[in-house]
Amino acid sequence: MDKLVIQGGQPLKGEVRISGAKNAALPILCSALLTSEPLTLTNVPDLNDIQTMLRLLEQMGVKVAQSGDTVTLDASGLNNPTAPYEMVKTMRAAVLVLGPLVARCGEAHVSLPGGCAIGARPVDQHIKGLQSMGAEVKVEHGYVNAKVGRLKGARLFTDMVTVTGTENLMMAACLADGETVIENAAREPEVVDLAQCLSAMGARISGAGTDVIRIQGVERLHGATHRIMPDRIETGTYLCAAAITGGEIRLTGTSMGYLDSVVDKLMDAGCEISGEKSPQFEAITLRAPKKLTAVSIRTAPYPAFPTDMQAQFMTINTVAEGTAVIRETIFENRFMHAVELQRLGADIQIDGNTAFVRGVAQLEGATVMATDLRASAGLVLAGLVAEGETTIERIYHLDRGYEHLEQKLSQLGAIVRRVRA
Repeated sequence: MDKLVIQGGQPLKGEVRISGAKNAALPILCSALLTSEPLTLTNVPDLNDIQTMLRLLEQMGVKVAQSGDTVTLDASGLNNPTAPYEMVKTMRAAVLVLGPLVARCGEAHVSLPGGCAIGARPVDQHIKGLQSMGAEVKVEHGYVNAKVGRLKGARLFTDMVTVTGTENLMMAACLADGETVIENAAREPEVVDLAQCLSAMGARISGAGTDVIRIQGVERLHGATHRIMPDRIETGTYLCAAAITGGEIRLTGTSMGYLDSVVDKLMDAGCEISGEKSPQFEAITLRAPKKLTAVSIRTAPYPAFPTDMQAQFMTINTVAEGTAVIRETIFENRFMHAVELQRLGADIQIDGNTAFVRGVAQLEGATVMATDLRASAGLVLAGLVAEGETTIERIYHLDRGYEHLEQKLSQLGAIVRRVRA
């Protein structure tokens, strides 16, 4: 397996472009299953999860054409509404094909998903919603098997806020007979981006970005062109990288509008942050202080502080002045990076879903192991600021969610290299 080797101590300086959002691109790729006409997407990031999803769609009969960051999908030949285990075991987002397949084909056979080992992410809300819309759904031998003539509009209430559940049910409802109302819906910007793409395809959706989404079903959707939103987690990660190294960076192709809670906490830590906006572009500039101030966080669904930024802020707090309290309310197993940070000299105490982080004067380089996607990012930040050399093993997690990470970091002045297995 590939490794990342980082020589710490270099302040990040310069400019880098933020890629399209993985968590927006994955459901939008699946939306191509809803129409027999071509869907063209731009600003698609070059990531392992994206390539896995494209292979999954191809084996269903979808024609895929790629050129740079543009992907065109033609599902007119859709003939195999199956997502096999061997193709989805590394990626939980594969469950997003369930709703579109049931809506378009009247059936679906989707393996229960895999992905990162950060805790339970059950698909029961997806199943319950489809059942309420008239589908017969059974879980047998590790597969979700669904069948229906045509889905019927229904009032759906999710027991918990679920992003993929909201997206799956929203896509299914686009071709249902009548109105579907999703209550307790996820409000994430990625949900809004999906709704905008579906609307461009002819869907009738209102309320995306609020906790009540209404969808008026239509007979068919048509082709469209849509640009994927910028990746707010990649944006936040690079802001944190500049902050922890005492640097100054400018990020282009992204927006502060998706990152209020993260920007607020970075400013509390002592960073100066400003945004630029013009008809042509948006950008964010961060200037770090000489010494960061510890900031406490509590993760919660959007618009609160994102769980996908928790590891990065834990790392920031390891070298900040003071003590921070970090509460993780989304996933029950998302502190695995704490043990690895302790190997670098971090002072972290864990009590259930709460971490107490006391800043130390200096982290020291060592060999650490990535356990999931965002934990990997936290370890990269630690390596950037640690004294000496840090080696991060199992970085295939990073390749799932960060496009050309070592090239972008090198562009900003980091001393980082990939060691091929």
